[in-house]
Amino acid sequence: MSAGIKKSNTKRRVKKPTGKKSSRISGFHALGRVERLAAVAEFAGLDSKTQKQFQSTGNLPGELAERLIENVIGTMNVPIGVATNLIVDGEELLVPMATEESSVVAAVCNAARQCRNTGGITASTSGALMIAQIQLVEVSDPEAARLKILEHKSEIAEICDGADPILIELGGGFRDLEVRVLQTQGGPMVISHLIVDTRDAMGANAVNTMAERLAPYIARWTGGKTYLRILSNLADRRLARARAVWKPSAIAVKGLGKQNMPGKKVRDGMLAAYHFAAADPYRATTHNKGIMNGISAVTLATGNDTRAIEAGAHAFAAQSGQYTPLTRWEIDGDGNLVGSLEMPLAMGIIGGATKAHPTARACLDIMDVKSAEKLQRITAAVGLCQNFAALKALATVGVQKGHMALHAQNIALMAGAKGTEIDRIAQIMTQKETVRLDIAEAELKQLRAN
Repeated sequence: MSAGIKKSNTKRRVKKPTGKKSSRISGFHALGRVERLAAVAEFAGLDSKTQKQFQSTGNLPGELAERLIENVIGTMNVPIGVATNLIVDGEELLVPMATEESSVVAAVCNAARQCRNTGGITASTSGALMIAQIQLVEVSDPEAARLKILEHKSEIAEICDGADPILIELGGGFRDLEVRVLQTQGGPMVISHLIVDTRDAMGANAVNTMAERLAPYIARWTGGKTYLRILSNLADRRLARARAVWKPSAIAVKGLGKQNMPGKKVRDGMLAAYHFAAADPYRATTHNKGIMNGISAVTLATGNDTRAIEAGAHAFAAQSGQYTPLTRWEIDGDGNLVGSLEMPLAMGIIGGATKAHPTARACLDIMDVKSAEKLQRITAAVGLCQNFAALKALATVGVQKGHMALHAQNIALMAGAKGTEIDRIAQIMTQKETVRLDIAEAELKQLRAN
């Protein structure tokens, strides 16, 4: 155990509530992880088997888990699968994906395989610019206040850069200033945007520190009062883009009878599915959820902030005033299907869980990622492939056929199947095209009886 994460073994007593149980447990946060779990077990009546489940922290040392979040009693291990077949900007890649949902990893593998003959995925980024916002209120002359702030741009640059000298050494730092007058229910507000190059960091800590440092100056220059000083997760200055071409011959569905579908028909069905999403927010929401299946899986595997990425993606999808797809699909002059994705991806490879979590570091090593920019490009490529796979399934055999075949294994496990029984029960349910727990239980009972 490193000195940096060593934790005191001193035991602290929990003041147990008297009478009926209460969630007000004084001193809970100061307990060690084992004592904390014991208190929770007593409160919730957890049996010894359940307590052992929490005690096993998998590949994340319990001591490190306690440094990442508060009141730790255990960890939640999520499977990591590896997407194969990817070529991104000419480089052959294996991509780790952390997710609990069946068929997500397989979908990326299949989509990537079908565009290998056209060179795979081409990706790019717009840079590493993040935005910090400073909220100014209680100014009688907001338009004049806006100009006063802009007049101090040079001084603002010095204040911001002085807040993070290491970032400056790495080539990052303050890049620009934007000031807006925003009309709100509470009256006019003057909102300053600090545009900062955060290099290989996600950048939240850096830009938040700059905003905190600058806020008193803005209040003094304008005579107003500053409140919020925080980054924006709508990272529209930090976009990732991916595009790829799929030939009709590569996407044809070949099977038996009605399952045969020529590539052009598959292509046209996928295009119709995209047009549906582009016109209808109800469909666009699920369309983008499919994209995020891949984006969030890579984000989680590398220790990045899934909530920030998801919030930014959905806000970006609604910037026009209507919620729309994050991808675009077209047919090129040769009749090929062309897909493209553009979305905010504020990802980093230094700091936070990305730096501290050993599995996150290992996932970056698998992809040979040495820069945040490369991680953004790979993640965007995965998102595009995920969307291709979903559209193809919807336009052909239906999303349930492939998904439920994999989901059947989960249902078999829930029914109590073990070892070879799992595949057998899953196969039976898939053949019957009925994947339900009661069916799995009945088939398992019959299998064991025979």
